[in-house]
Amino acid sequence: MKNLSSEYVVGLVDGEGSFTVYVRNPDAEKKIARRVTVEPKFYLKLIERDKEILLALQRFFGCGSVYFQKDTRPNHQHCYRFEVFRWEDLQTKIIPFFKKNKLQLASKKHDFDLFCLMMKMLSKKEHLTDKGLRQLFMLKQQMH
Repeated sequence: MKNLSSEYVVGLVDGEGSFTVYVRNPDAEKKIARRVTVEPKFYLKLIERDKEILLALQRFFGCGSVYFQKDTRPNHQHCYRFEVFRWEDLQTKIIPFFKKNKLQLASKKHDFDLFCLMMKMLSKKEHLTDKGLRQLFMLKQQMH
């Protein structure tokens, strides 16, 4: 696959991408096996035959991982997923790209704006306080 254009990337992410932040519920039992309290990530999932597009996306951004995601549900295909979860890559590559190249879908813009706000809070270490963690958890509930 040739080099991707910014417009193509925006369209692809509008349709198939996701900006999300896992936030552990501050009121949940602490027995949960997950080691992190907060984990931001940007990802895109496509069916197996479109893996090359995800590899081109990885080259385009110069970061992230592409990995196989098995799907055993009836009438579903195996997928590949491009994912960026390193904070530095999210802050220096993903967020600046989408601030410069605007998403078109209102729901995707909304999630991206919340994602940026949450990343700002994380960079200020607000997630380390009970109040900040609760605020992040409430923001997460507003994401699509």
